[in-house]
Amino acid sequence: MSMPRTTLRDRAVVRQAVVDAWRKLDPRVQVRNPVMFVVEAGSLLTTAVFAVELVSSTGDPAFSGHVAFWLWFTLLFANFAEAMAEGRGKAQADALRRTRTETTANRLAGDGQTACVPASTLRRGDLVVVVAGEWIPADGEVIEGIASVDESAITGESAPVIRESGGDRSAVTGGTRVLSDRIIVRVTSDPGQSFLDRMIALVEGAERQKTPNELALGILLALLTLVFLLVVATIPPLAAYAGAEVPIPVLVALLVCLIPTTIGALVSAIGIAGMNRLVQCNVLAMSGRAVEAAGDVHTLLLDKTGTITLGNRQAAEFIPLPGVSGEELADAAQLASLADETPEGRSIVVLAKARHGLRGRDLTGLAPVFVPFSAHTRMSGVDVAGREIRKGATDAVLAYVISRGGSPPQDLRAVVERVARSGGTPLVVAEGPRALGVIHLKDVIKDGMRSRFESLRAMGIRTVMVTGDNPLTAAAIAREAGVDDFLAEATPEDKMALIRREQAEGKLVAMTGDGTNDAPALAQADVGVAMNSGTTAAKEAGNMVDLDSNPTKLVEVVEIGKQLLMTRGALTTFSIANDVAKYFAIVPAMFLLAFPQLAVLNVMGLATPRSAILSAVIFNALVIVALIPLALKGVAYRPLGAAALLRRNMLVYGLGGTILPFLGIKAVDLLLAAAGLA
Repeated sequence: MSMPRTTLRDRAVVRQAVVDAWRKLDPRVQVRNPVMFVVEAGSLLTTAVFAVELVSSTGDPAFSGHVAFWLWFTLLFANFAEAMAEGRGKAQADALRRTRTETTANRLAGDGQTACVPASTLRRGDLVVVVAGEWIPADGEVIEGIASVDESAITGESAPVIRESGGDRSAVTGGTRVLSDRIIVRVTSDPGQSFLDRMIALVEGAERQKTPNELALGILLALLTLVFLLVVATIPPLAAYAGAEVPIPVLVALLVCLIPTTIGALVSAIGIAGMNRLVQCNVLAMSGRAVEAAGDVHTLLLDKTGTITLGNRQAAEFIPLPGVSGEELADAAQLASLADETPEGRSIVVLAKARHGLRGRDLTGLAPVFVPFSAHTRMSGVDVAGREIRKGATDAVLAYVISRGGSPPQDLRAVVERVARSGGTPLVVAEGPRALGVIHLKDVIKDGMRSRFESLRAMGIRTVMVTGDNPLTAAAIAREAGVDDFLAEATPEDKMALIRREQAEGKLVAMTGDGTNDAPALAQADVGVAMNSGTTAAKEAGNMVDLDSNPTKLVEVVEIGKQLLMTRGALTTFSIANDVAKYFAIVPAMFLLAFPQLAVLNVMGLATPRSAILSAVIFNALVIVALIPLALKGVAYRPLGAAALLRRNMLVYGLGGTILPFLGIKAVDLLLAAAGLA
């Protein structure tokens, strides 16, 4: 289905996120994030100190209260960022739930009789009969019949699709509706395990596992937090030895500003938002690992037909042989194609009309006998008004010409080879014993594919076109499309071998597929995007499902994966860099009375030690608020190489993350001084 898009302006999502932010204050929730758990512990401790000072009229309750307020503010907005990301998933899951309806099913018994039963009672292996106007009760495979199916509830696409037995378009999804004809479906899922159920669980985040990169980053943040906790714990005895006293709120403020609070607050939201961006492209990732793998892909395997090309060959040119006019060839080709309902056949009729003004004729009075194409004869045609016209594969038509007493023209082979070398498919046209010429069928490259491949190349990604065409044709199309390499006359075993070779060299591989014969390669690939229109085997083998069944979506998947990694890397760099200014704010303020020499470290010229500590804590809280939109939206994606991305990351988020806090803390200090709180 077309997933709803949510932003910070969506009031319902924001309201729910505010409520969830308070609920997430539960220590049992916070303990899953060591950084924010320490912040919560510090907030509770500072609040307790504030309460004691307020009741006993000792210490500085105003200062302790301000520190406690901004620490809770930091914690709540970290929770808010995660809740906003989760809220998007919940909104999408609710939209999916609305498509679910309790239906009945006509279950087929062994004696051929049907029984009307609730869809919830169906089990894997049951056979059900579905006719026009009825809803498909469960996920399954069509084992008999062909029907037009409305899948708009799942894909959002209003155009119906054809589902039939015995091919790569046999999978049907529960909750879709049959528009015509009758099919028998074998159920492939048990109750609660349907594709729609899995979609809801994945979109809602109920099954979201932390990815390896997230786990590694979490371990790093936990170690940094532990190190700084130990450092802060040594300060009171050192201060006592120096004759200074460091209040608990100051120690807590120092700890919160030293530990990587910014990235700790946003890391979970970044991961969830990355999954949501993929869902909004109508792609479901079965795991966060797959999304991250997409961001590190080195090799892309793309099917030629339907991915790089439009999927249907089009007649591009009539090439008459010597002694034959172009109009004579076009007339014969059009007559032979009038009953050909394939896209290629229709394009021949259209080309004859466009190039030579020949319109489709009414042959009913001439009693034509149309000869359909078959894999055995490899040609088709028509017998009409004493004429026998055939079009088809070169060898097949030449054999037909010889059987009628003709001889192969000398120039024909050269024309056929020229068309093949250009990447086209030659169809020879003959009338009886006489060969007339060649129809040049051409695979049409989709608009913009060359530029997309250039962008992928700039990112260091190698593109490989996979096709069943002969090497000559494959080479010509690969050259025109701009891919880096191609695999011609590809079999399932060839695809598997190619993927394994790439992986043996330490590369991550992504590919798309929709058929049962693609399932092994989809399972082997690091990122396997299965088409929703494909077979159940393909969808179960891949780790992503494209609801739109658009093979070119693989490019968007890679871009979203890279954006996720870029966002996490950028905000981690910023978080570490922006701690530098806090050291210059808080450390001198803590020991200024005992060691006046530390005043030289007050490079920002902060008004008082109290203002320095408050300014650092307030800036630490506000910067999280400012970065929430970036964490949810993601860093702007640009197709650059790894070295260029690293330079940009260090310049913008490293240098920028170092300079911005100096300016921000000083600005807060000026505001505190103006408000009389310094």
